[in-house]
Amino acid sequence: MDSHTQRFGSYESIRAYVAAWAPSVLLGLAGAFFTITRNDYSFMDAIDLVIHEAGHIFFAFFGEFIRMAGGTLMQIILPAGLAAYFYANNYRLGHQIMLFWLGQSLLNVSVYAADASARSLPLLGGSQVTHDWHYMLQKTGMLEYDYLIADVFVVLAVSVFVLMVLTPKHMM
Repeated sequence: MDSHTQRFGSYESIRAYVAAWAPSVLLGLAGAFFTITRNDYSFMDAIDLVIHEAGHIFFAFFGEFIRMAGGTLMQIILPAGLAAYFYANNYRLGHQIMLFWLGQSLLNVSVYAADASARSLPLLGGSQVTHDWHYMLQKTGMLEYDYLIADVFVVLAVSVFVLMVLTPKHMM
């Protein structure tokens, strides 16, 4: 065995190591980008919007408050459930991609929650529709804490992104 192989390992082992961590690096960079630019609209927000609106329909049978929360709930439950499914089936890349989506979705929720008092975001249906987070925070007496609640969602998103990056270490 030459000194290079002794120090760095075989080409195959290095290649396997890089291949295992490449998705983490790329998705981690994407997660950092989405965190930094969380107020900018992206193609992922369009996906979140469809899932969010479907959540209102799905949770409509559970009363007005849950119906209003249903958009956010579905937006979190769907990618989290898919991440759990891929994890249970040892499909690491699928698990990481769903964790990325979950983190991005949590960032999307943070922007919506932060807007609860100002209500300046354009809503589907125009100005005649109720702002979900304004309604929920007003009902719970927490409207003045909209930015703090939004920050909690950002912390959760960053935590999910960290978990996403570390997934190969756990699943290897």
